[in-house]
Amino acid sequence: MKETLIVNLDAPGQKIDRHIYGHFSEHLGRCIYGGFFVTENSGIPNRNGIRLDVVDALKKIQIPNLRWPGGCFADEYHWMDGIGPKESRPKMINTHWGGVIEDNSFGTHEFMELCELLDCEPYISGNLGSGTIQEMSQWIEYLTFDGESPMTRLRAKNGRKGPWKLRFWGVGNESWGCGGNMTAQFYADQARRYATYCRDFGNNKLYKIACGPSSDDFEWMHTLMKNLVYCPTGCPENRFIQGISLHYYTIRGNWDNKGDALELETDHWDSLIKKAWVMDSILSQHKSIMDSYDPKKKIGLIIDEWGTWHNVEKGTNPGFLYQQNTIRDALIASMHFDMFHKHADRVRMANIAQTINVLQSLILTQDDKMVLTPTYHVFEMNKGHQDAIALPVFALSEEEEEYKTLSYSVSRSSENSWLASISNLSPEKPRFIKMDLRGATIRKIKGRILHSESLNAHNNFDTPDMVSPKDFSDFTLRDSELELELPAHSFITLDLHS
Repeated sequence: MKETLIVNLDAPGQKIDRHIYGHFSEHLGRCIYGGFFVTENSGIPNRNGIRLDVVDALKKIQIPNLRWPGGCFADEYHWMDGIGPKESRPKMINTHWGGVIEDNSFGTHEFMELCELLDCEPYISGNLGSGTIQEMSQWIEYLTFDGESPMTRLRAKNGRKGPWKLRFWGVGNESWGCGGNMTAQFYADQARRYATYCRDFGNNKLYKIACGPSSDDFEWMHTLMKNLVYCPTGCPENRFIQGISLHYYTIRGNWDNKGDALELETDHWDSLIKKAWVMDSILSQHKSIMDSYDPKKKIGLIIDEWGTWHNVEKGTNPGFLYQQNTIRDALIASMHFDMFHKHADRVRMANIAQTINVLQSLILTQDDKMVLTPTYHVFEMNKGHQDAIALPVFALSEEEEEYKTLSYSVSRSSENSWLASISNLSPEKPRFIKMDLRGATIRKIKGRILHSESLNAHNNFDTPDMVSPKDFSDFTLRDSELELELPAHSFITLDLHS
């Protein structure tokens, strides 16, 4: 199958916000405990309990932000339980995720230290479901106020004299479900109240993110835009929120049987890829609604939960959502980034669910061992798109397909540097691509490929490099035409330089 991609390398385009490459860490399974955080005397290299091998791995992919403490956990989390001497912190039952005991040893100070070590921005989800306005307001004051108050005295007592820098703040999570089972109108009214008391202290300006819809709940988006954003005359713009979240998970079957991560059959593969493409339609329709209320595109669309969701691995706690991660998951990640780039005029942040040991994770840990998943390598190979300019790509295909099996992005990071990402989503057929590169003369190309022979190839603690990037040179460049062949189920990046 052949396809021609026409790219104007000097064309204007929309900036790809680096926060599209964000991450999500919830008190769920082994994401925090055993993932990010261990006991200080565990023998695993750490700083105040924070795993340094994990920090090093995430810094290599230039992680821009980290969302915490959830997820569903956020709306049963009371932040004062997670400050002060660890031995004095109250224990609680994690009712959402496995019914295990949460000892609150990882709390606000530990999370903010983790973000400092990662050199990333924190994104905190406030408790609107079971918390109070006062509780949320005081948490922001504790974090960001630089002055004299009960909260700043408490912060100093707990070892932090000055405030932290905090921009991203979630006003509740999944309020249509685990965050309170609210109607859209009821949530909108609550969000107005809570957001009013989420104050900016000093030079710290919050970017407040409302709980948006689940997948294709377009009425929820209408209600929020009408009640939290729309302002025909006489009132300040963005007076309540600056962003609205969206959650969409890619599952093969249904919620009772989502399919296994290591399934080999091609019909399972095809089904999952088709479900992943639904995200493009969902984004387009939500953007259309947002544009009708906010034509200047002031409000960001924040996809703070996305990724594949399979059945848990056999023998693991079903409440821990631990699943393996194959080349298919990696390709679904690459597709999502292409869609986010395409809609970068409205998509300002995205957070894969989740970073470690949960759902479509980038990292798996087992005691002192750590393995990088195929999805991690997509983040690493794609990091050159962060803050680059997304360029329009025009495709000419010779054949009809049951579903689109080619996904691609091209971005410009400087006057003489571009990054092209191309995914062959077919489980069986190679793709022959001709790229018509216009507007610049390419003189140097460095290619990399993520590929495997097996459809369920994955990395584990015995074979941690089964799926990892390799050099790619199966291309020819003649004048402005670049021809290349992509193996079935593969992802490539091309660093282009003039």
